[in-house]
Amino acid sequence: MTYRLTWLPGVLRSAGLKVAEVPGWADRGHGDMGTPVGIVCHHTGTPGALDKNMPTLDVLINGRSDLSGPLSQLGLGRDGTFYVVAAGLCYHAGKGGWKGVTGNSRLIGIEGENGGRVSDAWPDVQMDAYRRGVAAILKEIGADVSMCCGHKEFAPGRKDDPLFDMDKFRADVQAIMRGTGQIQPLIPAADPAGKQTLKRGSRGDAVKTVQTKIGVTADGIFGPGTEAAVRAFQRSKNAVADGIVGPETWALMSA
Repeated sequence: MTYRLTWLPGVLRSAGLKVAEVPGWADRGHGDMGTPVGIVCHHTGTPGALDKNMPTLDVLINGRSDLSGPLSQLGLGRDGTFYVVAAGLCYHAGKGGWKGVTGNSRLIGIEGENGGRVSDAWPDVQMDAYRRGVAAILKEIGADVSMCCGHKEFAPGRKDDPLFDMDKFRADVQAIMRGTGQIQPLIPAADPAGKQTLKRGSRGDAVKTVQTKIGVTADGIFGPGTEAAVRAFQRSKNAVADGIVGPETWALMSA
């Protein structure tokens, strides 16, 4: 059976997570996927640009000089936003294997934005989203937590990502899936200045502030028109046009 992972945004949103659908994602991929049975967790390994939420998004979409994109189905920004990059096959795992599964056709790839150095901390909101997103996807595909691995486990000796402890990560994911243990409440996204991350469906005075800045009717409802205007503003500033007002977009609006 082959198909495309068109259910990804809905599953993540149902888990209470922030989702940005990258334009063209539903038709993007190196052909169709096989029936997915697991997840490979990665970090992007791109140091610097700590003021940006997902600076490697373009690379995930378009690839590198040595590897054509898309490079993963999902990117995970520092503020906990899941960027849906592709619904089809992605080149993220390479040579290796986990629990008898090899290649990319049956494994979903998540690239978490992180510099890939021991000194590069993972924001709590990002790790919270990582755990919850993996739990939601595993439940959707009917897999247990053992079918989540790190790239370093899939390709030992060749890869070292992600640097966090995968055994602890799996234990935390399992607690979420089972609803057991002391699970912390979902961490809401906020930029360093305390501004709320806004996206389609958001309401309130913060939305009115954004609408005023981008020149649309300030009704306090973040609908399709506001999202389109935010994307246009982001493109005008050479930022990732994800339609979400997160830390980088707030900073651009305040400049």
